[in-house]
Amino acid sequence: MTTLLSGAATRLQRSGAVAGRALAGARGGAAVRGRAALARVQPVVARAGRAAAPVARPVAAAVGPVLGVVGAVGWFVIVGALASGIAGALLGWPELTYLSLTLLGALAISAVFLIGRAEYRVALELEPPRVTVGDRAYGRLVVANSAARRSLPSRMELPVGAGLAEFTIPSLAPEAEHDELFAVPTHRRAVIVAGPALTVRGDQLGILRRTVRWTDPVELFVHPLISRLQSSAAGLVRDLEGEITPVITSNDIAFHALRAYEPGDPLRNVHWRTSARTGQLMVRQFNETRRSELLLVQSIQGRSWADDDEFELGVSVMASLGVQVVRDATRLTVVTESGMLRTATPTTLLDDTSRIELQPLQQRPLRAVVRDITRRTPAPSVMVLVIGSQTTIEEARSVTSLFRGDTQSIVMRVEQGANPGLSRIGQTVVATIGSLSDLRGIIRAVKP
Repeated sequence: MTTLLSGAATRLQRSGAVAGRALAGARGGAAVRGRAALARVQPVVARAGRAAAPVARPVAAAVGPVLGVVGAVGWFVIVGALASGIAGALLGWPELTYLSLTLLGALAISAVFLIGRAEYRVALELEPPRVTVGDRAYGRLVVANSAARRSLPSRMELPVGAGLAEFTIPSLAPEAEHDELFAVPTHRRAVIVAGPALTVRGDQLGILRRTVRWTDPVELFVHPLISRLQSSAAGLVRDLEGEITPVITSNDIAFHALRAYEPGDPLRNVHWRTSARTGQLMVRQFNETRRSELLLVQSIQGRSWADDDEFELGVSVMASLGVQVVRDATRLTVVTESGMLRTATPTTLLDDTSRIELQPLQQRPLRAVVRDITRRTPAPSVMVLVIGSQTTIEEARSVTSLFRGDTQSIVMRVEQGANPGLSRIGQTVVATIGSLSDLRGIIRAVKP
């Protein structure tokens, strides 16, 4: 009996294995046939697409402008008219048919408002193009009728920052002008974009709306508040020739000592008088001199700052230092987590600081950003790190530890309303700044 059962089990196992192989083979065959069918279909679809492209492009070019005038309310009206018309016909409800006709009538009436074409010359000016926070800035929109006939009244829209200004342009005689003045809010540091100016034709419900663009956008730079600092801020410019460092080199101007000649030394460094006296070739060694260079690092991570006002104070501190260093003709590199800022002139630096925004989401660690910059730029003589009150000293030290001992590290810790003060953590100077007016005294007190 046991032998019979074991034999039956063996036969069942063999049958199962055969069935499994058959099923796997069937699945594999189906997959192969599917891939083969897909390979046959793909060229057909590609040829059909290429054949339809010459027809589809003109159709899209012709239909696109027509569909582009339909607003969100317009699509609701169209869909409602079609749905109620079809439902009225199928269900036999005259009320739905009347609703469909009413919606189509509203669509037809809206189309009448699109009739008309204006021929304008439009100029958009912002004066001045750059201001400081709180200064007045004005815009001027000039519209001239360039047609040979009198123009119809129209409506013009002008985006200004996050807002939208609307102007009514009256009927104008040929070559007549109409200008509109408007104020631009400058209470916050930003780059405010005005424009483009658009003429709008359409109904008041927004069913159909046709716009024509007349100008390009114009930028207004609202620079941060800065504090005027004394020349050679933070003592960066030591002398005209540069700062002498302990590094020994064979080619510089600050003499250090003499040593014995080694193969490969340039002959111009041989000190012939000493060589004649000692009977051995002696060459000069020099201390390396380095031009003063400042690395200015600004943190823009939201978690580093208590609020927006504290962040704006930090940007003002960074901009004040950067502008003075550029005016002193000292080499400057300015870095944030988003990248490097331009430092060719004070204006370009302030323009880029106007674009800095607080980043609520986690960016790359500041240490990683600074490490990448130090690999591409010479070692700075002074590194200034501007951080908020929510940044820990450990995070700041992780950045300052990237530099050698001959680089002076200064941490500007910004805390709105705090008492100004100086402290040292190792070789790093930590300055606390509570308001922009504190910066000048802090700079005088810092001894790099």
